[in-house]
Amino acid sequence: MTNLEIAPQQEVCPPAAPEGSSGPCLQLWPQREVPLGGVRAMNVQRTLPQRGLPTIGAWCFLDSFGPDRTAMSVLPHPHTGLQTVTWPLAGHIRHRDSVGSDVVVRPGELNIMTAGHGVSHSEFAVLPPAGGALPVQRGLQLWVALPDNERHREPAFEQHRELPRVSGHGFTATVMVGELAGATSPATMYSPIVGADVSCEGAAVVPLNAGFEHGLLVLDGGLAVDGQEIPPGPLGYLGTGRTELQVQALPGTRFLLIGGEPFQEELLMWWNFVGRTHDEVEQARSDWEAQAGLPETETAAARYGLVPGHGPDAGAEAGRIPAPPLPGVRLTPRKRL
Repeated sequence: MTNLEIAPQQEVCPPAAPEGSSGPCLQLWPQREVPLGGVRAMNVQRTLPQRGLPTIGAWCFLDSFGPDRTAMSVLPHPHTGLQTVTWPLAGHIRHRDSVGSDVVVRPGELNIMTAGHGVSHSEFAVLPPAGGALPVQRGLQLWVALPDNERHREPAFEQHRELPRVSGHGFTATVMVGELAGATSPATMYSPIVGADVSCEGAAVVPLNAGFEHGLLVLDGGLAVDGQEIPPGPLGYLGTGRTELQVQALPGTRFLLIGGEPFQEELLMWWNFVGRTHDEVEQARSDWEAQAGLPETETAAARYGLVPGHGPDAGAEAGRIPAPPLPGVRLTPRKRL
């Protein structure tokens, strides 16, 4: 998963407000369309980060894509300081990375890649045999910021094909990460967090951790919270202090619930890097560009490693994604509303 914007925005994410200074609310933040990699590329709808809402807990990035029949085709690219979370809704994605993973992730399965000090990976849609119709692609891709004491750790990858499901008052949910309603995901995370795929209809009550801030993204159907309708598209920010989420949902409603303890560290995000300072991000970019053209034996030992299967003889899958140029000014903080 990558941010392929030609001129990625500067994102300096200030710490969340001190505990107790916020509370329950409902804010709708609009999605924006971002093309991934050119004219024929897949477009995604990005709802996090936002100007004024850079994070929800440690969640710092949220893209949704599809449904469409444009095949995902993302060459090797780097990440630092984060975990990628891939949750397909339709279609299959092949993931390869520099820690040696080569797996296919399907709807209902979860990929978690921990970048740590540096990792690289690629993602490609699994295509049908020659002549077959291109399958529908749809899914969610998110980033979780690593806290300072974990962000320089060794990179790692895990896939979970069996995740806990929980039912309650009017809802059922698959717990992707963290804990919800007594069900705990096996995914390794490094801050108090929750991510769940929730289905409901009519009146539903989902228990929440009052110490978390939460947000939701409607995938299908629609629902009302605090008397306000939330359709598919915008990100609904729910604030902190809620012990439960009461909704009135249309038939067939499905939504993503994310949350976590308000993140107390300032983050600097640019392209595919989550760091703390401009100089740190500049070094991460420089290290990725320095790997271009190195022989495989040297690339494998470099900061971001080698993604197998993308060498000079790989045909359409040969190559890597170069880093865009840094802006001509140093990154500057933005306020959290």
